[in-house]
Amino acid sequence: MSQHQPLALSVDFGAGFSEAWNAVARFIPKLIGFLAVLIIGWFIAKLIARVVDKLLRKVGSEKLAERSGTAHALRNSSYDATGILTKIIYYGLLLIVLQLAFGVFGPNPISVMINAVVAWLPKAIVALVIVVVAMAIARAVRDIINDALSGTSYGKVLATVAWAFIVALGAIAALGQAGIATAITGPLLLAVLGTVAGILIVGVGGGLIGPMRSRWENWLSRAEAESSGAANSISAYQQGRADAASGQPAPGARTTPGTTGRQGSGGTGRRDDEGPFDPM
Repeated sequence: MSQHQPLALSVDFGAGFSEAWNAVARFIPKLIGFLAVLIIGWFIAKLIARVVDKLLRKVGSEKLAERSGTAHALRNSSYDATGILTKIIYYGLLLIVLQLAFGVFGPNPISVMINAVVAWLPKAIVALVIVVVAMAIARAVRDIINDALSGTSYGKVLATVAWAFIVALGAIAALGQAGIATAITGPLLLAVLGTVAGILIVGVGGGLIGPMRSRWENWLSRAEAESSGAANSISAYQQGRADAASGQPAPGARTTPGTTGRQGSGGTGRRDDEGPFDPM
């Protein structure tokens, strides 16, 4: 019978420990570099955010926020419009710092994701600026229309419609700039502009045809009457000011006979050129 010789197992434990130690030795410098980039970048991002906040406030960002109505909308918030914009810039800088920090480890999925977010940040900032500017323009247009048509019943409605239209255009433009729902915002903008153009063409050409014709006539007649009344009021006011400046009585003012001359010191209402007062 043949004898079976036991198999000799040989494991090189020294080589395994050596590879593990080499891996740890290669990782530790990368970890130190990651932490160093993260800490230094955090301090730099914080410093830049403070400088940007002071710079924006000096150039009048809060005045623009008040004109656009953003300050009123954020009255119950712990941050104002400048503070929110500064926070966005601060966190954007932190994302850039994370991008640089994770780049120490070489290509990795986290770096790819952060790269995509960092590439989108400038679009988001521009979209935010578009919204603020659009709201400022819309509020200015609304105030102008309200002041110009304050004496009419349709002035407030027309001002609100103009404000909403400008804000909607700004929102659509901001979403397109940010790349959000571009498949919806683009056709929606074209549809809105096409609808407005169609309404203007039909309204001017055919008086909106059918049931809307009588309503338009009533609205236009009322608007014409109110506009004429407002124009007459302005003309009368200007004429009154001109008469007052020239020392003449305003149109429609009453004059009592016998009171055109200067009154005496006794307040009896007689003229200075009259004779002695005779009670008989």
